[in-house]
This record gives sequence, structure tokens and C-alpha cells, in this order.
Amino acid sequence: MPAAADAPGSFSEPAFTRFLFRAPSLPLCVVYAALASVVTAALVAFPSDGAYSFGSVLLLVFLGPALVAGALTVPVASALGGRISWRRSFLLAATSAVIPLPVVALERLVVYAIPAALPPVGLYLVFLLGPVLWFRHMSLFGISSPDHARSLPASLLQPVLAFLGILYLVSPTVPLVIEGLIFLLFGFLACALLLRAADRPLRREFGHSGVALIRPLLDHINARDPGATAELERFFARFSVPADLRITLLAIRSGGRIKATIALPTVHPGPFAALGSSDLPRRLAERLGASAGTVFVPHTPCNHDLDLPTGAEFSAVADAAVALLAALPATGEARAGPLVRPYPDSFARAQRLGDAVVVTVTQAPEPTDDIDFAVVDPLVRAAESAGARIALIDAHNSYVEGEGDLTYATPKAAKLVRDISAAVDAANTAATAGPFRFGAASRTDYSVRVHGIGPAGLRAWVVEAGGRRSAHVLIDGNNLLRGLRAPILEALAPLVDEAEVMTTDNHIVHEVDGGINPVGERYSGAALARDAKALVEQAIADLTDATAVSGTRAIASVRVLQPAWTQRLLTSLGDTVSMFGNAFLTTYLLLLTSSLVVLLAAR
Repeated sequence: MPAAADAPGSFSEPAFTRFLFRAPSLPLCVVYAALASVVTAALVAFPSDGAYSFGSVLLLVFLGPALVAGALTVPVASALGGRISWRRSFLLAATSAVIPLPVVALERLVVYAIPAALPPVGLYLVFLLGPVLWFRHMSLFGISSPDHARSLPASLLQPVLAFLGILYLVSPTVPLVIEGLIFLLFGFLACALLLRAADRPLRREFGHSGVALIRPLLDHINARDPGATAELERFFARFSVPADLRITLLAIRSGGRIKATIALPTVHPGPFAALGSSDLPRRLAERLGASAGTVFVPHTPCNHDLDLPTGAEFSAVADAAVALLAALPATGEARAGPLVRPYPDSFARAQRLGDAVVVTVTQAPEPTDDIDFAVVDPLVRAAESAGARIALIDAHNSYVEGEGDLTYATPKAAKLVRDISAAVDAANTAATAGPFRFGAASRTDYSVRVHGIGPAGLRAWVVEAGGRRSAHVLIDGNNLLRGLRAPILEALAPLVDEAEVMTTDNHIVHEVDGGINPVGERYSGAALARDAKALVEQAIADLTDATAVSGTRAIASVRVLQPAWTQRLLTSLGDTVSMFGNAFLTTYLLLLTSSLVVLLAAR
């Protein structure tokens, strides 16, 4: 069994994934809005020249407008075709109350050093309206409605209510009203410049507004809204191309029924959340149904080039799997053998089960990630032409960001092909004609948010053959942090002679704060090792005499995302975030500078 040679690796998320977050609970958002209003109002009112009090500023300019805007934004946005949750509405109100804080703090320092610099009360307060509108409108344009006319009324609620409070607080004059309107206009124009700049990368690359995708993305993640899902999948489908895919099934039979099914479609479980072929392990298991027993859907050697763009394309793959399972012979083959590695540095380990050889490949303890489909497909097809079947699995079990991909025509790719061939020969040599025993177990009480593990949870199968016992543990997640594979295998060492741990590469785990979410980031390696050991113990208790039978079915002209399309999208998203960050600061400073010119001219 592999020893603890894995060295722990660091985890770093792409910058754009950090924008994925879930708003706090509604009561907490209301509390945040109140606290933000109190802090900002306190800075505005103290020290005071006596013209206004803390209480009046708090109620009329900050807290009152924030709470009323939090309550009215939802119905106003909905009436104009937008959509925003109550939680996000009050969180936006709270954040908008904080936006003036840097300006207020700087102004207080200046006034403390130079008391004569204190601006007129009303003018100073209306000066703060521009940044509030700037922030509210950029937010609502993205998360509610990507249309200025439809989102602007809701954006104006908080600053306009504050404006009315200011006019009540001080003696209103025509110049003050005009100045307030100018500050609001500057806030809108600065926001429009920001949104235009942030939209450029995706418009240039894909001819589509990136900001317009924010709302359907949030609706898909938070509510699995069918309309939002359809809108996103239409975007993906525009860039898809037809491909000829395949699916291989290995059915383990025992006691006159299928006890377990290992399903290996040449499909990548992406691109994200539950779009296209994401959440492939759960969805395919549900389509195969209870008659398939415990369904295992490990990752197969492929990358994002074989992401499915829509649910319709997934259905084509699932239909082929259901038909293939129904067409498999009612009797299987008892020939099987132990899990073997042909030589110590081999990337491949193999085990004969029935009429197929199950091959699991990994570069661990080195980083290991996606394998180009073109690297191994010729080998698999050549084996089938010779009357053999290889059920090939990419263990996907040693994550280091940006490392571990195996690409075509590289020395490592050539080594992988040699290792697979040698592992298959070794597995066939070690196989015996006698019966083998098979056991399976699963556990699904995990959470993507808490554990970083998808709906299919942890699953394990155990095989006794040739006098040895082996185990495979499959985790429904996006790779396994480097360094965590070894302790899991060590925990299994007292139970089995050989073992491997795998992940499904399910991209549903991306829809949380931080995005990438590899297994082990949220749930400790010790806990994973403990759970894997308990699951293998259950699978051992489930061991029964078994046979195995396999089959492969071609799936012609299934649409997949274009080669390197996902990388183009991720690059454009990274450019968007970079552009947004630069434009955020630039437009904020431009807004403050232009407003300051008006304020000084008004004095």
C-alpha cells in the first residue's frame, strides 16, 4: 500500500470565485443595517456645531432611509421585472450605509485639524448621496436587473430618502436641492462607467454581457430557478460543438440482482453548480435507479472540453446508460483478481473484475488533475477492438492549484499509456477463475457548504479475490488536497491489502464561498480517514459471492463545450474581476473628485 509520501500542499482560490457568497439571515442583515447607520451617523454628528443632533441624523439620514429602503427595494425591483431577496436587500442597505464612512472619517480628521474647513451642514450631507447611489446601482444592476431604467428606481430609494431627510433637517434652498441632484447624477454616471468597463472582457470574447449573467447565476445557485438555469445553459449552448462520447458500465451481480454499478461516461462533471453535466454522480445514479444497486460514478480521463452545456445533453448520456444497463447479460463472469501495480512508480493500478479490467490512475503523491481524453482513448478503443474492456478511472486525488494536468504528447502522457498497458497485463495475470466476493457501502449525510462533499457523499466497494482484499473509496468532490490521500490509505491498511481513494470531480461543490472547494479544505483529513475506514468496514460486512459483466455504448453527436472554451471563460472572468477592481477604485475617486469640485464651488 502507498505510504505517507504525500506532502501537504497549499490551497489558493482564483480571485473571481471569492465573489460567491450567501447573504446572512434576514434578522442579522437588519442588525447590520442598524449598526452601520449608527456608526456613520455618530461620525457625522460628533463633533457637531450644534446645528443637528446625533438622533436626528441617525433617524432621518441613515437608519430610517436604510430600513425603509431595505423593505421597499424588494417590491419596487419586482414591480419593474427585477428580483432580489429580502436578505440581500437589507444587506445592501447596510453596506450602502457604510459606503460614506471613509469620506466621513477623512472629513472628520480634516475638520479636527482645521476647524475652519467644516462645510455647511446640508451641503456636507448631500455630498454623501453620490457614493450611496453609485454603490446601490452597481449592485442592483447586477443582482436584480441588468437594465438602467428598471434598476434605477430601486437604486434611488435609499439616497433619495436620505436626501428628503436632509432637507427636513436643514433649511432647504434651491441651490442645495440642485447640488444634491448633481451629486446623485455624478453617482449614476460613475456607476455607468464602472459597469461598462467591467462588461468589456466578456463582451469582447463572447459577445454577451457578463453583468447580465449575475442574476441568473445567483437564482440558479440559491433557488435552482428553472428560468435562470435555462438562461445560463442557453449561453453555454451557443459555444458547444458535437462530439462522439461513450459510456462504460460494470455491473456487479449477487443473489440474482445487480448489487452495484460502476458507471464511466466520457463526460466531465462541469462546468459549474448543477449546470450541464455538473452533479453528474447524483443525477446519473438517480436515472439508473434502484435496479442498478449502489452506483459509483468516478471521474474518467477527460477535462472541461467534455463538459455538457445543457440538461438535454445530459439526458442523452443518461438515456444511453439506462439502455446499456438493461441490455447487459443477466449472468456475469466470476473471474477476478487482486488490485495490482505493475511496478512501484506506475501511475496505474488495475484489477480484473469479470470481463473487464478496472484501472485507476493517479500521479499522487505528486499533483494530479485532469487527463486529456486524447491521451488514453486510443488505448481503450484498441483494447476493445482486441476483445478486451478497460474500465478506466482518473482517481483525481492530489490537488495543487494549477498543477497535475496530463496533456497529449508529453512524456508523462506517454508514461501513463505504458503504465496502463502494464497494469492491465498484470491484472489479467493475477486473475483467477474462482468466485470473488464483493461488498458496497455508502454514506450521504454530507453538505457541500460544511464538508465540501457533494450529494453522492462517500461510497466504497471492497473485493476479495485471489486471496487478497482490496478497497476503493469514492468521494463526491472536486479533487482531494495533496497530502490527504496517504492518511486515508493508512487508516484502511488494517482492513485491506490494497486500497485507493478517488474523487468524482463533481463541480457542484464550486457553488459556495470561495468556489473551488477541494475535499479536505472544509472537512479535515482525520475526519475523512475516520469516515472512510468506517465505510470500508461496512462494505466488508456486506461481502457476498458475486460476478461481474460490463458493456460499452457509443453516444453520437452529443454537444460539448468547445475545446479550451472553459479556460477562455475563466480567463475572461478573471479579466472582468481585474477590470472591475480597477474601475471600482477609479470611478469612486472620480466621483469624489467631481463632487468635491462642486462642494468647494458651492462654498
